[in-house]
Amino acid sequence: MKPERDIVYKRLTENELSRIVKMRIDQLTEEYTSQGRTVPEGVDLEDALFDFYKRNMAAGTYVSWLAFDGDKIVGTSGMSFAEKPPYFACPSGKLGILSSMYTDPDYRRVGIATNLLDRVVNEAKAYGCGTIYITASDMGVKLYESYGFKHNGNFMQFNFS
Repeated sequence: MKPERDIVYKRLTENELSRIVKMRIDQLTEEYTSQGRTVPEGVDLEDALFDFYKRNMAAGTYVSWLAFDGDKIVGTSGMSFAEKPPYFACPSGKLGILSSMYTDPDYRRVGIATNLLDRVVNEAKAYGCGTIYITASDMGVKLYESYGFKHNGNFMQFNFS
């Protein structure tokens, strides 16, 4: 396990996109298989991820912070920004959607995820978000609860596929 002080934090740039796309696909594959699900065939996430990152980074609607140990990326985070009609709990109507939180297993439990989370939460605050949403993995729930996230029992989703 590497100590926290060796870790350098940087905001994602296009220079890291190839590595981030691969890491994101690996992360999603790990999450799927750990839940006993089979990764769908014929889904080209590589092109879709490159397109997403490039468009949204250019538009200012996606930010990501990375944790580096030397040249190795050992942690990732991401925050997408969206807007909907304002409501009482979120008068700005601006929402943060947290994603891509991942720490290399050899670097877990030394504060990297908390540091990355703090950076993207601060980005959401600066953007004017009144609420941040996340669909947490089983492993991430404790991190988010300790940070102050609350469960929302009314969350539902509809998938087109």
